Amino acid sequence: MSAITQKIVPNFWFNDQAEEAVNFYTSIFKNSQILNISHYGLEGQEIHRRPEGSVMTIEFELEGQKFTALNGGPVFKLTEAISLIVNCDTQNEIDYYWEKLSEGGDSKAQRCGWLKDKYGLSWQVVPIELTEMNSDPHAEKTERLMKAVMSMKKFDIIKLRKAFEGL
Repeated sequence: MSAITQKIVPNFWFNDQAEEAVNFYTSIFKNSQILNISHYGLEGQEIHRRPEGSVMTIEFELEGQKFTALNGGPVFKLTEAISLIVNCDTQNEIDYYWEKLSEGGDSKAQRCGWLKDKYGLSWQVVPIELTEMNSDPHAEKTERLMKAVMSMKKFDIIKLRKAFEGL
């Protein structure tokens, strides 16, 4: 029986690194776990071409959100069209997730709080207060804020606050 009970579950397609990627993600997020692992059998091998007994899918959870990782072969790649947002309360949290998730990733893909990890998955490491500041009705504040946002790779909460306040 599947451990997934969530109605909508994001599924990530990997070539053959699903298990490695899931172990990486669950090592970063403290509230995480692997829920279920399924394996390829002989059935359908003419289509999937995966070795019998190799990992097919891994159901896992990060911070209460359930996901599935699939070893589907080299047919599809992860792109920036989908990203996972990590909402952070403090600069220490931003620094922690940025350092861990960007380790071995594509440094050229880092902009405005976005990063691409070593498996090609895109993340946004964002201070929670950014949404609140960006929703302010005073256009001059949000314009200064966006100028600061566009100049950053990893977010710096103090610099964002100063830009927002015009300091």
